[in-house]
Amino acid sequence: MFIKKIGIDLGTANTLVFLPGQGIVVNEPSVVAISMTDNKVMAVGNEAKEMLGRTPEAIVAMRPLKDGVIADYRITEAMLRYFINKVAGGFRLFRPEVMVSIPAGVTSTERRAVVDAAVKAGAKTAYVVKEPVLAAIGAGIPINSAAGNMIVDIGGGTSEVAIISLGGVVAATSARVGGNKIDQAIADFIKKKHGLAVGERTAEEIKIAIGSAIPQVKDEFLEVRGRDLIAGLPKTIRISANEITEAIQDELREIINAIKKVLQETPPELAADVIDKGMILSGGALLRHLDQLITKTTGVPCYVADDPLYCVVKGTGIVLEHLDMYKRTIMLAK
Repeated sequence: MFIKKIGIDLGTANTLVFLPGQGIVVNEPSVVAISMTDNKVMAVGNEAKEMLGRTPEAIVAMRPLKDGVIADYRITEAMLRYFINKVAGGFRLFRPEVMVSIPAGVTSTERRAVVDAAVKAGAKTAYVVKEPVLAAIGAGIPINSAAGNMIVDIGGGTSEVAIISLGGVVAATSARVGGNKIDQAIADFIKKKHGLAVGERTAEEIKIAIGSAIPQVKDEFLEVRGRDLIAGLPKTIRISANEITEAIQDELREIINAIKKVLQETPPELAADVIDKGMILSGGALLRHLDQLITKTTGVPCYVADDPLYCVVKGTGIVLEHLDMYKRTIMLAK
């Protein structure tokens, strides 16, 4: 198989792989199952996520990335190798060029770790590009124009906020809060208020089904199953959408504070552009009414990108197709 270029959106929650000319070919959870007895990788992606919270003592299902950066180097390398082999085949005549997305706030050491892991996993060359830049390119924002464009990319582990002009990041911040922290807040709230223990998968399902960033006039309800903390037996409760809104307020406040921080650091000319054009929301922007909450609290119009979940990985594809053009402006390290 002659696959020469691979784009990878290496996320805390999900990893997506893009091949120029083919589009998104892999969208799997960033989860690896490890056998503790012989330290071997048992499963990666969808198969490993099925094991979360359900494994015997000898098997541990874990996420090797925490807050958008590598928490476990060896397991991240194994996961990257699995995804590269899945799209390029185990036997290859050529090692592909790989582009990986990284959070805007990573240190040079963390960046180096991503490059090294990709090369060890089978890449000929590894490029790393900041997530907000890729999200902006994937969302169709003309990043090379002399105008300010604001992007808010909400991932599983981090929320990236950046102002981009002339192909570069003018002001940016990374808040270590994202979809996973929101799920955790929902699980903690249900535990505290209803005395019911629920897993992270259940919390995520609740967020998708009835989660909202602002309180609803007409409340919605959902039946939730978990373990009663007092009796220790399975139990079903009814939970409302407005309770979920209450549960996630602190996390949403952190995201909004990150947006305000970037707006405060923005030069006046670019701030005028942002007020004029508004900001684009990508990534896990599918929490209902999040754009309305941001518009209300910052006074800047906020719009959800088309296909928000795929903006970053689509950006890797566009950059790979026009590598020479982007090499001069947005590449960070080889």
